[in-house]
Order: sequence, then C-alpha cells, then structure tokens
Amino acid sequence: MQEIIFATGSRKRAVARLRLKPGGTGRVYVNGRRPLEYFRRDDLVIHALEPLKVTRTEGKFDVVVKVHGGGLSGQAGAVRHALARALVTADPDLRDTLKKHGMLTRDPREKERMKYGLAKRRKAPQFSKR
Repeated sequence: MQEIIFATGSRKRAVARLRLKPGGTGRVYVNGRRPLEYFRRDDLVIHALEPLKVTRTEGKFDVVVKVHGGGLSGQAGAVRHALARALVTADPDLRDTLKKHGMLTRDPREKERMKYGLAKRRKAPQFSKR
C-alpha cells in the first residue's frame, strides 16, 4: 500500500487541508463534493486543479480536500497551493515545474485594514482649506 500524503495550503483567509493518495483513479473531492459542484464555476475548478495539469499527473492521484474560511476564489487558491505542495512531496522532480509556474509560493495579498478618519481603506473625506 502506498503512503497517503498530507499537505496544507492557504490563500487570503482560506485554508485547505489535502490528502493525496498515489495510484488512485483520479477522483477529486472538495468538502465531500465534486469540484464543479462545490466551486460552481469552471474557472475556479481549472485554477484549483492546475498543478495536476501542469505536471501531467491527472488521473494518477486521488485527492480529498477539506477547505474552510474565505470565499470561493480564496478557497480555490488554497486548494491549488496545497495540491502543489503535496505533489512535490510525492515526487520531488516536479518541484522545478511547479516553482516555475509560481504554484509553491503563497499569494501574500490580503485585505488592507480599515483606518480611522477615512471612509474606506484609503478614501478620505473631501479636504477643505477654509
């Protein structure tokens, strides 16, 4: 029996915990549902499963993901990050490919904090000289 690989990935406020089973039939489940059923948008499914496509490992692994926090877009990014990390653990030769496509780097962009005295993050009330 082959070893199950665990990995975590994050994006914005979303965190994905992933189990990768080598030698599977290529089944993918996100929170107990099929990816398209969960994300409800093709572009998010494509984004989330991009590491499999780039490394040409579709159908070679069974993937089970538990993801929480954030919105659907952040969750898709978290799944992508976790999947890339798990693939590197499964086969270190894939590291260069994934690194070149920027899938191993956690996207650092976060929401900016609210500041007092401002209407939004940066929008200030109109300035009056007199």
